[in-house]
Amino acid sequence: MKILLLGATGRTGAHVLDCALQKGYSVSCLVRKPERLKQHPNLSIFEGNSNNPINLQNAMEGCQAIISVLNISRTSDFPWARLRTPKTFLSDTMNTIIGLAKKNNIKRIVLCSAWGAAETRKDVPFWFRRTIDYSNIKYAYIDHERQEQLLTASNLNYTIVRPTGLTNFNKNLEVKESENNVPKPNFIISRKAVAIFMVDCLEDSSRHHKTITVSNT
Repeated sequence: MKILLLGATGRTGAHVLDCALQKGYSVSCLVRKPERLKQHPNLSIFEGNSNNPINLQNAMEGCQAIISVLNISRTSDFPWARLRTPKTFLSDTMNTIIGLAKKNNIKRIVLCSAWGAAETRKDVPFWFRRTIDYSNIKYAYIDHERQEQLLTASNLNYTIVRPTGLTNFNKNLEVKESENNVPKPNFIISRKAVAIFMVDCLEDSSRHHKTITVSNT
């Protein structure tokens, strides 16, 4: 299978790319800075912006599935750091993806969203809800919800993955899956565990048309 990966140069996206290549997938990546990716026989690198229809069409051609690990980025992890991407970057990109997927006969998409988006907002700790509400983190959560709504209303065969707090500690790769807050998720999950889970979702029909919160066991 050939897949289009969006967000490959991000901290989670880099793990997704490694995992997909290790599993033998052919991967097309659309990135703004191609020099940040290492060459690989099964990797095709396209330079451009993911919400640009021409750039996205070039990278999407010949693919059978899409993984998106895009996010609203800030200049640092500080919650009040200024945004580097537009506030509607995710939903604008999703609109473009949906429009082009039909043209390219692509049905399958696995999307990385966030625990705390949409109806899961009530499930996150109070202090974290306050941080979301009063910092620049809120723009990512608002747009995650928008892109989720667009995706679930489309004719694409989706799996939406909502990680809890992402960490760079990769010793624990076991994943707890939660739907409608059952079972109650734990507070953290490693980026590598999310990546493995998302790649595994590609050809797992039991996760079609599902929105799943993932955390480490």
